Amino acid sequence: MQIPKDQILDFLRSRGEDDKATQAESELPDQVDTEQHADLLHRLGIDPGDLAGSLGGIGNKLGL
Repeated sequence: MQIPKDQILDFLRSRGEDDKATQAESELPDQVDTEQHADLLHRLGIDPGDLAGSLGGIGNKLGL
């Protein structure tokens, strides 16, 4: 699943994790592949399996 980096940054910031958002901003590519980047997402405290549901309407926009 491909997710725009900005959506992940917004997700982290909405949980009050500004430090992790700053880290993600510098380490993630503009389009994040949840399978390819699963290790990095886990280091940021994000479960790729739950990401689409946690992002709310974004899954619908991405056709998930």
